[in-house]
Amino acid sequence: MDKNELNALIQSEFQLDKDIYYLNHAAVSPLPARSGLALKAFADENVHQGALEYPNWMVLELCLRQRLVNLIGSPSVDDIALTKNTSEALSFVAHGFPWKNGDNVVISDEEFPSNRIVWQSLDVYGVSVRQVSLRETKDPEQTLIDACDKQTRLLSISSVQYASGLKMDLEKLGGLCKKRDIAFCVDAIQGLGIMAHHVQEMNIDFLMADGHKWMLGAEGLAVFYCSEKWRSLMRLHEFGWHMTDNYHDFDATDWQSAESARCFECGSPNMLGTIVLDASLSLIEEVTVAEIELLVKEKSEYLFDQINQSPALELITSNSKDRYAGIVVFRHKQKDSNTLYESLMKHKVVCAHRGGGIRFSPHFYTSNSVLDKAIELVHSVQK
Repeated sequence: MDKNELNALIQSEFQLDKDIYYLNHAAVSPLPARSGLALKAFADENVHQGALEYPNWMVLELCLRQRLVNLIGSPSVDDIALTKNTSEALSFVAHGFPWKNGDNVVISDEEFPSNRIVWQSLDVYGVSVRQVSLRETKDPEQTLIDACDKQTRLLSISSVQYASGLKMDLEKLGGLCKKRDIAFCVDAIQGLGIMAHHVQEMNIDFLMADGHKWMLGAEGLAVFYCSEKWRSLMRLHEFGWHMTDNYHDFDATDWQSAESARCFECGSPNMLGTIVLDASLSLIEEVTVAEIELLVKEKSEYLFDQINQSPALELITSNSKDRYAGIVVFRHKQKDSNTLYESLMKHKVVCAHRGGGIRFSPHFYTSNSVLDKAIELVHSVQK
C-alpha cells in the first residue's frame, strides 16, 4: 500500500472528533468506521429479523477464527478459543495446568494484575510465584530464564509491559523456555495487532489477548491460543453445552469435552464482539502487521524525540533498539503526574496515568499533529 492509499484509508476509517487527541490504545481503542458500520448493520438486522440468519453468523465466527490463526501463525483453528477477556484465558491456564506440589511460575514484577493474580492464586496447590525485576538488566530474557530452576514449570510474560512499554524478545525467550522444557505463556494484549506474535516460531504454548486495544475491536472478546501439546493435559473448570464434543446434539445424555480449543468455550458466543473484531482485523490485514509495526514505532520515536528535547520531561520507557512498541511513558519534572493526567483529559488528550508518569499510546493512524498538540498541552496545562 503506497502512502496516498494509506492516507486515504486512514481518513475513511478513523473519524474521531477534531478536538479529540486519542493516545490511549493501550487501554481501549476507538472503532474504525468499518467496524462501527458492521455493528450497526448487525443491530439493524436483529431489530428486523431476529436470529433468522444465525447460520451466517456462524460462518462469520469461523472467518474470525481464521483471521486469528493468520494473525498469530497458529497451525489450525482448532487451537483458537474465543473467551470473554485476557483474564479468563489466563485463568484457564493457571487453574488447568497439570501442577505438582512444589512447582513454581516465573513472571516479571511489572505485570498487569491479570498476569500476576492468577498465578498467586495457585498457592492452594502448593505452587509458588517468582517475580523478577527487569529494570536494571540489559538482557531481560536471560534474566527471566536465570530465575528458573528445576521446579519451574511455566514462565508467563507480557509481550509489552503495560506501565513501562518494555518490549520482550519473544522468539529468544521462547527458545530459552523450550531448551529448559518450561511452558511459555504470553499475555499479548499490549502487542497483538502491532507486532508479530508467531506462536510456532516463538515456541509459545499459550497466548491470550483482548481485542479492544491494539486490534481495534470492542471489549468483551479475546483470543486464546492453546497448543495441541497442552490441550489434552489441561483440567477444565467451566462447563456447558458449547464445550462438548458433539455440541449440536442437545438430547445426548453422555458427553465428553471437545478435543479442540472449543473445550474452553462453555456457552453461547459473543456475536456482537465477533462482528466488530472480524471487521477490525480485516483492516489490520489490509494494512498488514508489518507495516503497522513500522508506523507505530515511528510514532513512538517521534514522541521520544519530543520528550528528550524538553528539559522539563523525563522519558521512562526504554528507547533502546527493539525494546519498545506503541507505549511511551514519561513524567513532567515539575508537575504531579496524576494532576497532569486529569488536566490532559479535561483538554481531551485521551491518555493514562501509568508507571509513575503519563502513558501515551498512539496507533498507526495517529498523526504527528495530534502528537504535537498533546505534547504542547503537557507543557501548557495548569493544575
